[in-house]
Amino acid sequence: MVLNRRPGQPHGEVLSEADLEELVPLLPSSAGTPTFSPGSHSFPGRCSASTAKSLLFRFLPVLRWLPRYPVKDWLLGDIASGFSVGIMHLPQGLAYALLAGLPPVTGLYSSFYPVFLYFFFGTSRHNSVGPFAVISVMIGSVTDSLVPSEDFMEFINGTNVTAVNEAQRDAARVELVATITVLSGIFQVALGLLQFGFVVTYLSDPLVRGYTTAASVHVLISQLKNVFGVSLGEHSGPLSLFQAIYLLSLLPSCILQTFIEICKKLPETNVGTLVTAIIAMVAIFIVKELNHKFSAKLPMPIPIELITIIISTGISYGVNLNSKYGISVVGNIPSGLKPPVVPNASYFGQVVGNAFAIAVVGYAICISLGKIFALKHGYKVDSNQELIALGLSNFLGGFFQCFAISCSMSRSLVQESTGGNSQVAGVISSLVILVTILKIGELFHDLPKAILSAIIIINLKGMFKQFTDLRTLWKSNRVDLMVWVVTFIATLLLNLDIGLGASVAFALLTVIFRTQLPHYSILGRVTDTDVYKDVAEYKKAHEVPGIKIFRSSSTIYFANVEMYSDALKKKVGKSALSTAGRDTEAECNGPGVAVIELSGEEGGTPAEPTLRSLGLPQPDFHAVILDFSPVNFVDTVSIKILKNIFRDFHEIEVDVFVASCPASVLAQLERGNFFSSTITKHCFFPSVNDAVLHINGGTRPAPVSTQPRHPHCHRAVGRQSRLASLPP
Repeated sequence: MVLNRRPGQPHGEVLSEADLEELVPLLPSSAGTPTFSPGSHSFPGRCSASTAKSLLFRFLPVLRWLPRYPVKDWLLGDIASGFSVGIMHLPQGLAYALLAGLPPVTGLYSSFYPVFLYFFFGTSRHNSVGPFAVISVMIGSVTDSLVPSEDFMEFINGTNVTAVNEAQRDAARVELVATITVLSGIFQVALGLLQFGFVVTYLSDPLVRGYTTAASVHVLISQLKNVFGVSLGEHSGPLSLFQAIYLLSLLPSCILQTFIEICKKLPETNVGTLVTAIIAMVAIFIVKELNHKFSAKLPMPIPIELITIIISTGISYGVNLNSKYGISVVGNIPSGLKPPVVPNASYFGQVVGNAFAIAVVGYAICISLGKIFALKHGYKVDSNQELIALGLSNFLGGFFQCFAISCSMSRSLVQESTGGNSQVAGVISSLVILVTILKIGELFHDLPKAILSAIIIINLKGMFKQFTDLRTLWKSNRVDLMVWVVTFIATLLLNLDIGLGASVAFALLTVIFRTQLPHYSILGRVTDTDVYKDVAEYKKAHEVPGIKIFRSSSTIYFANVEMYSDALKKKVGKSALSTAGRDTEAECNGPGVAVIELSGEEGGTPAEPTLRSLGLPQPDFHAVILDFSPVNFVDTVSIKILKNIFRDFHEIEVDVFVASCPASVLAQLERGNFFSSTITKHCFFPSVNDAVLHINGGTRPAPVSTQPRHPHCHRAVGRQSRLASLPP
């Protein structure tokens, strides 16, 4: 069915893009001089009360939803959920502080301040923000690199025996991490205010999963020293160039260096520490599996992590595991809150790259989980506001000795499954941590570090399950598999921040390569329809006699337009186009672009020669249609090559038409001086079927425009019967 006819227009008569512009004029471009109305949010220099209120509600979403909070329906569920998540925050905060190379109390601070702040600024009702393993190990790699324990070695009581001054080291690391956290927050807030929430789209799902899987390996290796009770040197940073070149013969990365050193020190294993860690891991694993199996019957998950640290702390205190068996314990956990401290700005230059990587990864994880819960429960998460919320939580938390936070899948699932409906649950969980900081924290002085390592390792189970992605991606998408594998290897062999950058670069390269290797096809009409499909893939798709319909699955730009031209000539037949070169000369019309022009004769205008008059073979088609439906932009190089395509086919008396060209691409062609007296919009049609109807005799007898028709278009119908009688 042809839908784009004028009223009263004869059946079968079609309109070109030039005709449509006259019939349905385009709206004036909005790209001109902006106009401002008194009520416009973008009106410079003026701010109405309604605009101020709208901005306030946007940056403080709590003002919008809290007055409408359904107390009777949601409050009990949020309280129960908040206590459940708070109970999880306590052991995880202590454990992830250990993972970041910081005093345990900073994990409690990071479970309180940012969680409380997110209540005011966040838009996700179910995300449980706070310490997260991947972010903690990213921070730990920086602390190990810039503030290593070796810098704080001191002689003990005038002897030749040295030991680490942990108080000085921890103070230096807290100062460094506070700076990283504040800088990460600044990056996140700035990106949010600039509406750069889309930056996470460059982190594809295979990339994020490969990255977090590799990060979980980093986490596992880093905790083995606490499981076996051995002391190690600190290895951090990416491979040197020399190591990268001789990867197979040298220690390839800090993670392998750490693993090899652990293996060498296995004979020094503290048996008590190892037994403690194994018992804790077995107990936590079994109970977590039971929680999962009986989740529908349990009112809330059994808080096995909290139970484990309470029991182990009691046993450690009663038996004195530290002095009798040399089992390392957490040590002093000061009570009370600390006053805010301004970060050390001298670190900014050293950690700016790490801070940006932490900001992006933390946001990517947070927004991914937020969108999952929002889709499930039917509400919307504002990606830019989430950046601002996470950024403010980090920025303000950094002044109170917090480390950078993100969103935890395990805690978020508990918050949802135990009845949580809003961030009131987050406030309740933060109050649980506040009570712990003020009154209970110091009781965990004798908690064995091996218990915290056991908690960390068991919580990696979900991320290690992502190895099954390899089998799934092998069957579904090999390119995504390559992204996953390269991300995993790069993150293992390089530091976490550099590995992320290399992974994003590789993922973008795969996009570029895929645009350079699109699928080219010749389309045919499906029997008894106006649908056109690839004749090589559909049995009922048959080429229209005398017409070649060519389609590329990618857009056309400088990197692939030469291949587009070559594929077109190959698909329609090289022999037909080769005849054009016998009486032509090539003129260079730009870098790598050859424009074919007919040789002229001196004096007067000669009659245009034809293939028959020159004694050259005739092609078996008289028109080519370029399906531009996949094209979303063109550049100057592609415009030149397209001109060349029109002229090349003109040389062999074949007309070229373009179908399904988006309006934005038409505008780009116009700005790029593509159209001329010989190439006009009368050769452009809204659909492939319209172009076919036009070629087969559906043109109007006279143009409606003063703009000259493309002479090739005008002669197409008149020449159809003549070419049909010629030998192929």
